[in-house]
Amino acid sequence: MTPALRTEGLSKAFTLHLQGGTHIPVLGGVDLVVHAGECVALWGPSGAGKSTLMRCLYGNYGAGAGRIVLRHRGEDLDLVTADPRAVIEARRETLGYVSQFLRVIPRVATRDIVAEPMIARGVPKEEALARATALLNRLNLPERLHSLPPATFSGGEQQRVNLARGFAPGYPVLLLDEPTASLDAANRAIVISLINEAKAQGTAIVGIFHDAEVREAVADRLFDVLPHQDAA
Repeated sequence: MTPALRTEGLSKAFTLHLQGGTHIPVLGGVDLVVHAGECVALWGPSGAGKSTLMRCLYGNYGAGAGRIVLRHRGEDLDLVTADPRAVIEARRETLGYVSQFLRVIPRVATRDIVAEPMIARGVPKEEALARATALLNRLNLPERLHSLPPATFSGGEQQRVNLARGFAPGYPVLLLDEPTASLDAANRAIVISLINEAKAQGTAIVGIFHDAEVREAVADRLFDVLPHQDAA
């Protein structure tokens, strides 16, 4: 079976230009394989590079070496060497990302924020708005907030908007960086259901789950992210 997402010898280091060009290696030789319908939880001590790996997978951080191969439109796309336009296209159609923070254009209504990635994929606007409303309701965001920008929402409310936006399009590959941070027990249970439903529909998921209960409920296996020996 062809993986939905894999890395081959992926490495990443940072150079601190304001500190004399100090070179800090973080990831070295990472070989990760994720198939459709499974959830792989990144595992390792604080500072091992889990969030760095996640940001490399999405392309927010450039890789120092190696490959990140995404199954996109029935073919393998190396996100490390791909044209930026191809990466943007892959994000629109294939690769979703729920980060720890909601980053949106100010003054845009919450419902429109959730609907936007679906509309970008060709979903009719009314259908996208209806799905956005349904997901926001499922995540217990009061309907009176749907027409408001989320800038003044609480951290938990913003995270639920973030989750709705990430799950709504039905991406084939989904990256989740601490998706239940700031959520209460009831909403954590809803997120567990959303993840397991996505897996059942064939979504490949890579996640960081510091909540052990959530991790045990959704992860099919753990992937050890070990600190680079030069950075340990």
